[in-house]
Amino acid sequence: MLRGLITSLLFCSTVLQLHAQAPAAGQADLWKGFERINISISGHKAYYVKPRKPLQGNPWVWRASFPDWHTDIDSLLLVRGFYVAYVSVDDQFGSPYAMQVWDQFYTYLIKKQGFATRAALEAISRGGLYAYAWAKRNPDKVSCIYAETPVCDFKSWPGGKGKSPGDKDEWIKLQNAYHLNETQLLQYNDNPIDNLEGLASFKVPIFHLVGYDDKLVPSSENTFPLVQKYMALGGPVTVYPVTDGPQEMQGHHVPIKKPAVIADFIYQNSYPVNAPLSYKNYINIRGGIPNAYKIITQKKQVTVGFVGGSITYNPGWREKVCRYLSERFPDTKFRFIRAAIPSLGSLPHAFRLQQDLLDSGKVDLMFLEAAVNDKVNKTDSLIQIRALEGIVSHARKSNPAMDIIMMSFADPYKTDDYNKGKVPTEIANHELIAAHYNLPSINLAKEVADKIRNNEFSWNDDFKDIHPSPFGQELYFATIKSLFHYVFEIKPPQNIVKAKLPQLLNTFSFTKGRYYNIRNAKAGTGWVYFPNWKPSDNLSTREGFVNVPMLVAERTGSKLTLPFSGTAVGMAVVSGGDAGVISYSIDNGPVKEIDLYTEYSSWLHLPNYLLFQGDLKKGSHTLTLTISDKKNANSKGNACRIVNFFINDN
Repeated sequence: MLRGLITSLLFCSTVLQLHAQAPAAGQADLWKGFERINISISGHKAYYVKPRKPLQGNPWVWRASFPDWHTDIDSLLLVRGFYVAYVSVDDQFGSPYAMQVWDQFYTYLIKKQGFATRAALEAISRGGLYAYAWAKRNPDKVSCIYAETPVCDFKSWPGGKGKSPGDKDEWIKLQNAYHLNETQLLQYNDNPIDNLEGLASFKVPIFHLVGYDDKLVPSSENTFPLVQKYMALGGPVTVYPVTDGPQEMQGHHVPIKKPAVIADFIYQNSYPVNAPLSYKNYINIRGGIPNAYKIITQKKQVTVGFVGGSITYNPGWREKVCRYLSERFPDTKFRFIRAAIPSLGSLPHAFRLQQDLLDSGKVDLMFLEAAVNDKVNKTDSLIQIRALEGIVSHARKSNPAMDIIMMSFADPYKTDDYNKGKVPTEIANHELIAAHYNLPSINLAKEVADKIRNNEFSWNDDFKDIHPSPFGQELYFATIKSLFHYVFEIKPPQNIVKAKLPQLLNTFSFTKGRYYNIRNAKAGTGWVYFPNWKPSDNLSTREGFVNVPMLVAERTGSKLTLPFSGTAVGMAVVSGGDAGVISYSIDNGPVKEIDLYTEYSSWLHLPNYLLFQGDLKKGSHTLTLTISDKKNANSKGNACRIVNFFINDN
């Protein structure tokens, strides 16, 4: 392909793992009459070119490859006040390693040179692999993309698995760069033509200039599939086919007779520079994650757990975090545990932590979120504190070296509170626990509210839902990644530091919460034990709350007793369309009632955690529970389906 014309531009890296290091400054020289500053990024040649009079905000163009090919566009932009930058990783074909080099170069230009936070990307030929790989990982950091006869699917070139003749030598180099064999590469599902949802959600404009009859990188296998998908996702697209002038190298090299048109496209989408609110505003590093970082970089065998509700359970930011960590530390073996269940907040997490996470083995880093479901589930503020503190204390007792990141996600209620100048109760409680235990925290709820007020996006058009759209998932990931950037700059301790737990904020915090098997109940007439319960009414269910043992009663008057020892007791039920009302008492105390029917019960057997009492005296107790003859007006029955009891041990 490009090998015959510009082999001399390739910079072959034999480094297998990127080691962070400060860029090394080189000699200044001239590039097209403008001052060029040469530097080194982890051993890779790089430079940036200065305009004589920079525009306000320092907009810039980032060339992905072949920096001396068709430079008229860059020259025009330099005259207008843009910077031009380039880092050489041309033999890496947009691989994960190349992306780490790009990340380092970007950070250097933003933090050290004050460049705009959004770059205009220029992708020539194979540069499409780099530009789109980085843009999809960082859609918030891209103002626009100009791509000239770009490679958008390496199966086409250099693979030669379609209309393109390909290039066998370059195909082997690509296999080496990705550390994948041919069979694996043919199954690879993250070429530029794939997974464009996040980039399109940020409405990043793209401009593709293609050869009318490019046989080397056929548009039918590269540009056209990409732009069709991008347009279908709502992304803005311009395609300019070159039909005249000399078209060389099997139609792959085409002339640009009006470079000003492309320069205008970049200028108009990059200037004026609109500075977004910094992610750092919503991050509190506190004690950081020094132990996890040390284990990642030195022991190279790490377990990361994710505890939360549906926003953590569903695909999105969590998968992006896993990929980011795996790519940044390719020599480290990661084990990721998804211990998230939709609809659950801090109270359920406190009692399921042992079974759903800690029983899986030693955990080095835990992500914890509960603020959204604590609001939706109407969890009492005091219970939130007891539950959140219980989770953190319990986790740290299981592994005193465990690092924990606390997160508060967004919902319309929290946005409304912030717009009224009020800190949402759930956020205040998350931050209270994070501060007391010196844990890093991320307030994504405040970030969303602030950025909406700053006119960076809107809830209805961009974020769209309490379960974030692709835009929201990218925003969450970008903020979490920023936290990583900050904490990874902190030198880890010489030895693993085991946390000393502070005095409890609340004496009755659920620090020893666990499930208590339903078989411990003394069930009377009317109760039936199902070893593998599933609904017969076709209502939806949640994973972990179907095809599991369950204790069920559907008749009024059905009674059970539960002997237990501990300071708290409750039960986890599924509340479907026939959920009833239960009455209960502890140690023959006052009888209280709970309506099991919820606002979601008409369509979902909702996992529902009910705390009967959380401040019992240490010792033995007895719970008595009866199916009431009362019934919610919307319910079709009197059912009580118990998945687990839960207690806080003495």
